[in-house]
Parts: sequence; structure tokens; C-alpha cells
Amino acid sequence: MKILVTGSAGFIGSYVVIHLLNSGHLVIGIDNHNNYYDPILKDDRLDLFRNNPNYTHYFADIADQKVINEIFDKEKLDYVINLAAQAGIRHSINNPYIYIESNIIGFLNILEASRIYQIKHLVYASSSSVYGANTSIPFSTKQSVDHPLNLYAATKKANELMAHTYSSLYQLPTTGVRFFTVYGPWGRPDMAPFLFIKSILDGNPIKIYNFGNHKRDFTYIDDIVEGLIKILYHIPVSNVNWNTKVPDLSTSFAPWKLYNIGNNKPINILQFIEAIESATGKKAIKEFLPLQPGDIQDTWADISDLVNEIGYTPKTSIEDGVNSLVSWYIEHYKYKYT
Repeated sequence: MKILVTGSAGFIGSYVVIHLLNSGHLVIGIDNHNNYYDPILKDDRLDLFRNNPNYTHYFADIADQKVINEIFDKEKLDYVINLAAQAGIRHSINNPYIYIESNIIGFLNILEASRIYQIKHLVYASSSSVYGANTSIPFSTKQSVDHPLNLYAATKKANELMAHTYSSLYQLPTTGVRFFTVYGPWGRPDMAPFLFIKSILDGNPIKIYNFGNHKRDFTYIDDIVEGLIKILYHIPVSNVNWNTKVPDLSTSFAPWKLYNIGNNKPINILQFIEAIESATGKKAIKEFLPLQPGDIQDTWADISDLVNEIGYTPKTSIEDGVNSLVSWYIEHYKYKYT
């Protein structure tokens, strides 16, 4: 199969590309290599597979409609995995317009091209942040997500609604995937795991928001990719039992579906820091601060649909995942410390 992965130089995207190439597929990658975080890291990820003869890379922005249509027309794609987006909850508070350009206009371009070129299945990234003000945990795709706490979350909910429109109007099979706190080697340096590791290794204080009183469903990258690939092969169909009076919010009369991908084992943020301390052999200097605007207090993924329908089971413990991340971090950034 020929599969497009947008955001292919990103954290999750690069892992997905490698998995697909190892499975014998032809992979087309799109990434704009923006400077939201260090582009060198994106180039380093791309170096892992850029010379693979089954991989073709486009330095392009999904918000560029003309270029996206040209790529779809040239490549004759079978499947699309859309992971390109402007990420970052706090960044969206101060820079709202770029989220509309990438996450709304860009996603519209992917939807339109997928419709025109009759893609067999469009899988796209959503986020656990869509649960917003909801405090009923574990978070289920059958719950309402009508109260986002930041613009990033609002754009991700909008993606889910936009995808449903195309599934309904054009019978385009689409699946949205709500990721829960992904971490691991080659991850994003703006995320808490990287910030914690760097500060601990450098001997600097780490900022712990909500005074440490929140939990996150940390999910190791390998488990994320396993679930994502299984979803790609599991093309949604219309739910013939869908009831308009009591609607299942995770399915539809259209070929549209939503899944959570998480570890299903949330831990307190202080426990995660303890795992980093154990892996590095260094104690953290902690600076406790209030909950930041736009943040969700706790996250916990209900993954029962993935378990029951696709056979997904996260396998990586926090200890094993953190050890792998810390070992990679020290090697990649050439840390020498005592």
C-alpha cells in the first residue's frame, strides 16, 4: 500500500513512518519543519529513514491547498495518517492564529484531497485535551467534549466534527485518535518529560504545576504506534444500531469513529518525576506552582473500545519507558554528569 503520513518528521509521525516501512509499505511524508521547537531534532528524526528507497519526503505545509492537491494527484495514495498540526496547549493561548491555519485550514485541505482522490481510510490525530472541563474519569469517547479549556483543544474537537461531515456527506471513512500524554525517545522537547529530564541533569529546578496534585495517563510511544497501526487497518463502517435519540458519541450512522489511545494507568506527576530520578540517579529540585490556565487537572483514558474491537494492549511500564527515554536522552544530547 502507499500511505501518506503528514507530520512525518514529528515525534509520533517518525515512529509511524518507520513501522510502515518495516512492514513493506510505500510511504509518502509531508512536514513543514517549522520552528515551534528545534528543527534540528526533526531533521535528526528524518535521517532515520530519509534514504529508504520506499520513502518520499515533501517539505510542505498542509495549509497550502495547491501543494497538497498536487501531492495527492501525483502519488495516488491508498491511506492517509494526518499527524501534522500546530501542537502545544500553552502556545495556543498566546499564538491563536497559527492553530487555525494549521489545525483547521490544513485539516480541511487533507479532508478535501482525501475526498477527491477517494482515500480508503483517513486516520487523524485528535487529543485528550478535548475532554476539557470534564472531570468524570476515566475519559470515554462516549462522553461530551463541549467544554474545551484552550484553543488547541477546540481545534481538535473541530477536526472530529469536520471529519464527521465528510464521512456523512461523502462516505469517506475517517477515524479520530485521541492521544494521551505520549512520551519516549525522540519526543518533543517542549513536553514535561523532556523538561524534567533536562532540569534534573542540569541541576536546575523543575516547575511542577498544580502543586503536584494532578495525574497524567503517560503512554509510551511504542504502545501509541501499535494502536495507531491497528486502527489504520480497521476501517470504520456505519453503525447500523446508531440511535438518534440516544446517540453513541464515538460512532455514527456514517463511517466515522473515535478512539482513545492511552496507557489506562494514570500516575501522579510526582511519581513520574521519581522514575526519572531513579533512571538518572539524581534528585530533582522541585518548584511547586499553581495550575496553569488551559491545563486539565487529570487525564485517564478509557481504552475499552480499542481493547474489545482491535485487541490493543499497552505493554510498557512507566519504569521501562522512562529508563529508555533517559538512556536515549543522555546519548543523543551527549550528557556527561556525576
